[in-house]
Amino acid sequence: MEKRWQIAPSLSPQADEALNELPPLLRQILFNRGYPDKEQAAHFLAASPPSGSEPLAMPGVPEAVERLEAALLQGERIVVYGDYDTDGVTACALLVQTLRALGGEAHGYIPNRFEEGYGLNTQALDEIKAEGTALVVTVDCGIRALKEAEHAAQIGLDLIVSDHHTPGPELPRARACINPKLPGGNYPEKNLAGVGVAYKLACALLEGQETTAFSAQQLLDLVALGTVADLAPLAGENRHLVRAGLKQLRRPHRQGVMALIGVAGLKPQRLEASHIGFMLGPRLNAAGRLDTAQDAYNLLLTDDVFTAGKLAQRLDNQNRQRQRITDETFTRAEALVTAEDPDAALLFAFDPEFNPGVVGLAASRLVERHYRPAIVGQEESDTTRASCRSIPEFHITEALQQCADLFEHFGGHAAAAGFTIQTDKVPELKERLHAIAEKTLRGQDLRPVLHADAEVPLAELKPELLEHLDLLEPTGYGNPKAAFVSRGLGVQRSYPVGKKAEHLKLVVSDGWVSFDAIAFRQGHWHEQMPEQIDLLYHFELNEFRGQKKLQLNVRDLKPSQG
Repeated sequence: MEKRWQIAPSLSPQADEALNELPPLLRQILFNRGYPDKEQAAHFLAASPPSGSEPLAMPGVPEAVERLEAALLQGERIVVYGDYDTDGVTACALLVQTLRALGGEAHGYIPNRFEEGYGLNTQALDEIKAEGTALVVTVDCGIRALKEAEHAAQIGLDLIVSDHHTPGPELPRARACINPKLPGGNYPEKNLAGVGVAYKLACALLEGQETTAFSAQQLLDLVALGTVADLAPLAGENRHLVRAGLKQLRRPHRQGVMALIGVAGLKPQRLEASHIGFMLGPRLNAAGRLDTAQDAYNLLLTDDVFTAGKLAQRLDNQNRQRQRITDETFTRAEALVTAEDPDAALLFAFDPEFNPGVVGLAASRLVERHYRPAIVGQEESDTTRASCRSIPEFHITEALQQCADLFEHFGGHAAAAGFTIQTDKVPELKERLHAIAEKTLRGQDLRPVLHADAEVPLAELKPELLEHLDLLEPTGYGNPKAAFVSRGLGVQRSYPVGKKAEHLKLVVSDGWVSFDAIAFRQGHWHEQMPEQIDLLYHFELNEFRGQKKLQLNVRDLKPSQG
């Protein structure tokens, strides 16, 4: 699909003057990201936490700390109730580790995606109560679990809800609801991941404690894993937390994390946020996508090197299996979409044979292929469970909110959501969502947009630029890697690479300077390569077999118009 390029406007004279102590291209990049003055830029580059982000400033934390301290004092059994994705698993492990370090009897509970679905469920609460539990703390779930929270109260189970998802119009009945998005709250960072919210609760619990063997600092590796894997924007406090967490991950102290990095074939000292997103996170997610997420949870808490190695290898095997199943699901989903209406404003693909653990991944691929919001689900005779992925032009959870009367459960963010619905209500849901999408997206230019920070000649791509770009790390969702455009480049050499010749290697030149380039998933250009091209790319250092070389990592390629 053809992509639109948007090059950021040149920085203003005021910003140019305010940032004049920095290199010109870095000034432009900072201006593009919304840091036009010296103080804002310094705050961003230092990855400082925002003012007012003390743990007790988050809504619900003071009340939760009071109840948890009482539970610790009285020796009550506490269950931390998580979710089966990386964010939920890391949040669960983090809070269990903290409570145990404070002398508490804490246990983790991760629901089974296939048997229980997302979030709190009454049967699990009954079983937890029967085991003698006095208090349940949710992490990464619970803010919309009104019926389940009421059930907990009725069976005498105290509940603390810790979540980062958008609250509904009514809050669950609980001793405390912790969420930076709560109405009326003044917490500055609204976009913490579930593990970030759990971390703030852990910090509040640890403040003033006389335990020298354990500190909140030791939890930051889990915060980085969950935050990046959950696609929380890497700006504000998330940027601060992930940068600090990456420092820990580069010198891992957990046996499980060390083993996970090993099976992914990574070197800890070179770990970046992108490695979490594309290699570590998927392996932790694989357990919950195909079976129970218990192995991922156990991996993060084990102290035994042999257990860690065994669990990490199992997750790696499951991830390979997950990739195969995802490929099969996407192929079937694409066929369903094509047969129904590939040009629809919103794409649906439901099938009884779909694995509910990978439907979200298949939906993401449909969005990538068609640039339309997509919903993929397992449709059984009674119940349908689905995952939704969307585009910036369409807030999928707001759309679901308009159909809230149809769902048993639903929730999510602007770009991703999920729901459970009675199958006989699916036709009405399709009709209503199609109408909402058609109204919202009608008349818009629905092509993917690639953003570039500046148009530059190749001569500006010098080694010291990489040092400046390193200051932007961690990069990822909400703080993308710097991207540049260079036009009118001659192609000195090109050849396909990869098992299926799906990628492209290039040598390009502007007549004075030449660079190697790699264009992933663009091998098709080899047979029809123009003499002159325009490139949108990242500038990077490629290390291969001990050799280091500057290269362009091509995001998109177009025939030169000049």
